[in-house]
Amino acid sequence: MDRVGSKNRKSTIALLKNGMIQWWKDNLGIIIAFLVLCLILSINPITQNSFLTSKNIFNVLRQISTNLFLACGMTMVIILGGIDLSVGSIIALSGCLAAGAVVRYNLPLGVALLVGVLFGLVIGIFNGIVISKTTIPPFIVTLATMNIAKGLAYVYTGGSPVRVVTKEWQFIGAGYIGAVPTPVVILIIVFIVTAIIMNRTKMGRYLYAVGGNAQAAEFSGIKVSRVKFFAYAYSGLMAGLAGIVLASRMYSGQPTAGEGAEMDAIAAVVVGGTSMSGGYGKIGGTLIGGLIIGVLNNGLNLLNVNSFWQYVVKGAVILLAVFIDYIRQENKDKIKIR
Repeated sequence: MDRVGSKNRKSTIALLKNGMIQWWKDNLGIIIAFLVLCLILSINPITQNSFLTSKNIFNVLRQISTNLFLACGMTMVIILGGIDLSVGSIIALSGCLAAGAVVRYNLPLGVALLVGVLFGLVIGIFNGIVISKTTIPPFIVTLATMNIAKGLAYVYTGGSPVRVVTKEWQFIGAGYIGAVPTPVVILIIVFIVTAIIMNRTKMGRYLYAVGGNAQAAEFSGIKVSRVKFFAYAYSGLMAGLAGIVLASRMYSGQPTAGEGAEMDAIAAVVVGGTSMSGGYGKIGGTLIGGLIIGVLNNGLNLLNVNSFWQYVVKGAVILLAVFIDYIRQENKDKIKIR
């Protein structure tokens, strides 16, 4: 038994080692880009005394956790060749409903958190059913649910924040577990679960198969509608979780929360190397992409760049990432023709 256990441990260690080496090779380009960005902010006279402080690093990690929750679900959706524009509005609705459950109805914190997450899941399920059962483009479906969720958030709150000042509520988004911010701990768990789904399950393999060629996947026995349903439901679930964490960090559920969050999530996924045409992408790349977007936002703030220009910079980064993906796809097509 000891020999068997020793062999299993060695095989697990070897598997992890090979996985890390492969991850490094797959993401070498964006890892270098991330390190260069950090180096520039570290030596810049304006930011060198504030960027590498422990306070700022924890602040960046806390901020990017919300975006990476969304990006975990968005990665699956984009691998399918789809898009989910509703996640930003789900953040607002879920945060407001969870906060309201605590303040207005005096429900236990666990029940309130469950309410917020479930509403995100319900909207994701609705997106999944409509997209998987009809030929309506995902852009149109999620654009509609984006407006529905945003409208419901305003109706529920009357346009005013729902404040929650209890320590238990604030712990979720603004607390620490040891020296690590609570949202980062939650993110690590979510990231591991997402990585297992995408790399170690049949559903993960089906995501790539459907994203690469839905018709071929259907002919091979894969239930394409079920795969699409799962991806959008998971995206809604992640948006619901992000809404709760953000509402906790802001000490209130706000109907304006999450505006533009879908763009940051898409940026993280695309910068991380996931193809907008579907069929290719890695959750490890999304992690680096999220870090790049988070550090870029933080660096622009430290440099006192006007918020209007920050939109321009992020738009340019997304365009560059999509253009690189386009070049990569063109090269692949040329190789196939040869």
